[in-house]
Amino acid sequence: MYSRKEIWRISLPILVSLFVQNLINITDTAFMGRVGQVELGASALAGVLYLAFYMVTFGFSTGAQILMARRNGEAKYGTLGPIMGQGILFLEILTIILIFASLIGTPQMLKGLISSTAVCQAGEDYMQYRIFGLLFTSIGVMFRAFFVAVTRTKVLMMNAVIMTIANVVFNYIFVFGHFGAPEMGIAGAALGSVLAEATAALHFFLYTFFYIDRGKYQLFRFRSGGFGLIREILNVSVWSMILYFLTIGTWFLFFVAVEHLGELPLAISNIIRSTSTLLFMPVNAFGATACTLVSNAMGARRADDVIPIMRRIVKMCYAIVLPLIALLCLAPHWILLIYTNDSSLIAECTHSVYVMSSFYLIALPGNILFQSVSGTGDTRTAFLIEMTTIVFYTLAIYWIIVTLQVDIAFCWTVEYVYWGFKLFLSFLFFKKTNWKVKKI
Repeated sequence: MYSRKEIWRISLPILVSLFVQNLINITDTAFMGRVGQVELGASALAGVLYLAFYMVTFGFSTGAQILMARRNGEAKYGTLGPIMGQGILFLEILTIILIFASLIGTPQMLKGLISSTAVCQAGEDYMQYRIFGLLFTSIGVMFRAFFVAVTRTKVLMMNAVIMTIANVVFNYIFVFGHFGAPEMGIAGAALGSVLAEATAALHFFLYTFFYIDRGKYQLFRFRSGGFGLIREILNVSVWSMILYFLTIGTWFLFFVAVEHLGELPLAISNIIRSTSTLLFMPVNAFGATACTLVSNAMGARRADDVIPIMRRIVKMCYAIVLPLIALLCLAPHWILLIYTNDSSLIAECTHSVYVMSSFYLIALPGNILFQSVSGTGDTRTAFLIEMTTIVFYTLAIYWIIVTLQVDIAFCWTVEYVYWGFKLFLSFLFFKKTNWKVKKI
């Protein structure tokens, strides 16, 4: 079974890369906090909408990662390059379709859902630039899938640092109009993020070209029969693609519901969303580690190691997350100062920080168990778990936020519903199903 040292060796680079990558969200939120409450709220809505499109490509890459990790565990190294190459080609075509769909449909959708004209216009300004980032993130997610599958994750740290530095520089230039650039406000934050993602994609390509054994993995060698390979990836990933889109789409509904409570609650929710990344990053990093180690163990025919692997990863993740929860609850104002220096806004956010921090106690095991379900290759069951969870989550949003119109802090209790159901159903999967015989 994988030791704590081996788990940490894989998890740490993913954790650091997620931390630095999420600095893009933190940076954008911090910049918008200095621009105005309307821009701060609009970047939340438009940012989650963009994330819904992005998660379609990420869902495909998750399936490819599972497949590559399984083949890596089987020592079939020459199959990894074609999987990644055909995956990039497929995602670029899909991305072009998504971009056109967004350019045509987003303005009408925002106008139909958002009550504030100012927030709606700012959201449109953001999305008209931000959506083009998909061209580069679709490349990045496939490189990330490859490096996680072969457990060479240190490059993710380097890539994330490069992307974050680029994002800070480009935001500084375009948001406020420095070095002769126009002052673009929220649109400048979107443009800066796109340019940062393009920089990261270029780094992945150059690193792979010069430092990875391209012959061993058959990288950058496109072959005939690509449709069959794409079909094989889709057999694993299609459920993840739909799953991730619906998950973030439901989260978008959360922010739409909050927007109807007013511009201030929406601005608070964006700050809380960004603050929650401090806890979500280790949860997500160890979840990704669980997914790839479970997949590798299944490929090596060591299914009996899966439960001990998950148990060990959950304990290691708690060791990191619990001190972070304590830090957030004891000194929330120090974290909130990153996003705004408005003392009244900070005071409004404090109670939401307490609610947000506490639901991670169940989100941690829920995410790791759920990612492990996907790691077994049974992405269809993972889809069914997510769909069931989304139904109850949507009902909770409607009842708590739309019907009761409660205080913004209490609105975040809907996350208990989401993670509670996901944890319970994932636990039942490993307890009641014959998952050890799953083949892909």
